[in-house]
Amino acid sequence: MIRIRVYGIPAPQGSKRHVGNGVMIESSKKVKPWREAVKWAAVEAMGGKALRLDGPIYLGVVFVMPRPKKPKSAFPDRTPDLSKLIRSTEDALTDAGLWADDARVVSTMARKVYATDTQLCGAEITVRPIDGSI
Repeated sequence: MIRIRVYGIPAPQGSKRHVGNGVMIESSKKVKPWREAVKWAAVEAMGGKALRLDGPIYLGVVFVMPRPKKPKSAFPDRTPDLSKLIRSTEDALTDAGLWADDARVVSTMARKVYATDTQLCGAEITVRPIDGSI
């Protein structure tokens, strides 16, 4: 099992925008710093070498989001979308060499929570291979 703690503001893998001449750019300027933070936290957790896990994988992620001054709910039930946060994080873990491809993820548990007064924003990530027996 691999545990990864990432510090920063979780950002979604959003839509791409066409800027001409076949060039597409990421709509969100926040996604690149987030993906870099995830990538380097994963590299550190792997001891500096790619693992390239190549079987069924479980991914657990708790995204710790900034708390607004006056939250409308006890839960961060506004943007960014949880599914887009997962997508950006999976892509970063692929870039880090944690697994061969994010298609290997067959089970995911993810949630968004607000940061507490003593907690930094980011993510707590757990990755583990799943026994292939049925």
